[in-house]
Amino acid sequence: MATNNPRMATKSTHPKISIITINYRQMEVTLQFLESTKSLTYPNFEILLIDNGCLEDYSTTIASRFPKVIYFISKKNLGFAGANNLGMTKAKGDFFFIVNNDTEVTPNLLQHLISPFFENNKIGAVSPKIKYFDHPTVIQYAGFTKINRFTGRNTIIGFNEEDKGQHDVARNTSYAHGAAMLVKRAVIESTGLFYEGYFMYYEELDWSERMVKQGYEIYYQPLGVIYHKASFSIGKNSPLKTYYHTRNRILFMRRAYLPSQLIVFYLYYTLVVMPATVVRFVRKRAFSHIAPFFKGVIWNLYNRPTAIKQTTP
Repeated sequence: MATNNPRMATKSTHPKISIITINYRQMEVTLQFLESTKSLTYPNFEILLIDNGCLEDYSTTIASRFPKVIYFISKKNLGFAGANNLGMTKAKGDFFFIVNNDTEVTPNLLQHLISPFFENNKIGAVSPKIKYFDHPTVIQYAGFTKINRFTGRNTIIGFNEEDKGQHDVARNTSYAHGAAMLVKRAVIESTGLFYEGYFMYYEELDWSERMVKQGYEIYYQPLGVIYHKASFSIGKNSPLKTYYHTRNRILFMRRAYLPSQLIVFYLYYTLVVMPATVVRFVRKRAFSHIAPFFKGVIWNLYNRPTAIKQTTP
């Protein structure tokens, strides 16, 4: 459970923040992210770059252009969860800033993200307002609603809205966003790292759910802003994305609820979601998505997850 922590952040100490980002075969995008971090004004941070599924060693490039960046190579593709877990085990900070490589930061981002921790020791994770890099006045994320236990659906607050200040009030939210989330080290000690069974997508929702079960709060901080080149790595309409979203939506529900609690969800998914999804793909002539969709469903028939109450990957 969340408790008073002797290492609680204070404004005068500027606790160390470990920025952790992953490169997966898109180094030019990653270099753009690293370039943006040069504008950060927070005085105490380190940057860890995990080169995931690495095919080419960029250590010379990184060392020459960003000498303070700590560069790790993983020949194996560990996925979003595994690569970030690797980074957290190597990090030295009191806080971990999990951030996508296809983002660009704003100068005072870290100050704004860490400030809620000074006021409330129950906060476990803070996410900023996320806006689109190519459409900087449009919001991608201003918090999440709770996932419905019967449908497995929720809403991204502010999604695709023109930013007119309508989401400028800081508040608790149901889940942090995996593209940008600041987490204090004490959370890891009680909640564990990302659950690696997801590989990619839904990890941050699962992690947030586990934090809340341990007594922590998830916070949305609109004063902090980051710009996201959304779905850059695998494409907005990738069949791979369809597979993992399908697979992991069901997996999340299976980890969060007992089998007896999932009856309505299973009925809803079978009778409503599956036929509606197939019809949608056919109408859009997105035939390449149909097989990955069913593959994601079938995966859950043959793989048993650990319960979400587990606090280790």
